[in-house]
Amino acid sequence: MKIEIAGQNAFIVYFGEKASPQVSAQIQAAVANIYASMADCIIDLVPSYASLLVIFDIESSDHFEVRLKLQQALKNLQQVDASSGDLLTLPVYYALESGPDLEIIAERGNISVEDVIEIHQQQEYRVYAIGFAPGFAYLGEVDERIAAPRLATPRQKVARGAVAIADRQTAVYPAVSPGGWNLIGLCPTRMFDPDRQPSMPVKVGDRIRFSAISRDEFLAQGGEL
Repeated sequence: MKIEIAGQNAFIVYFGEKASPQVSAQIQAAVANIYASMADCIIDLVPSYASLLVIFDIESSDHFEVRLKLQQALKNLQQVDASSGDLLTLPVYYALESGPDLEIIAERGNISVEDVIEIHQQQEYRVYAIGFAPGFAYLGEVDERIAAPRLATPRQKVARGAVAIADRQTAVYPAVSPGGWNLIGLCPTRMFDPDRQPSMPVKVGDRIRFSAISRDEFLAQGGEL
């Protein structure tokens, strides 16, 4: 792990060169350790794929003091269990009606649409980062057979709840927005609700599985077509 200065009141901790379940689990454990031991001087922690941004109160602590505390909080993370993190199952209505790019992904992988749907459900995905929009969780990694590049021309409007694939990542759009990912289904679960606490059902380090539901079940759970 490397600790580097990221600003007047910030450090960034690098846990590896690329994301992996083990690195993600270490970041999650680091967040817990830092909050437990340094809550009095921490303003915010921003976890990402293989790094953690630590923003601290410059009026109560200096760089030297915070670095020493970080070094203590980051000890013994190599033994963290890669299967840690809460597990959440998200329902998805997979169909050509809800997933207009299913056929394209199937043709690219020389498999059937049914295979795409089954393969997407078989994997357990790690929440590597949350960004782009509140509640947009970047999940990895998608099976190579259904990996697909971003669209050459992004759609101007993607529905809330759209389940999508881009390269080796998958995600659920938390709100109506433009987007260039390949759409394979719709999820009725709200990924961001400012009126709820917590406002998002997932956090970095959590594990996600997808489970197919019927059209009627999707509508009954609050989904919109």
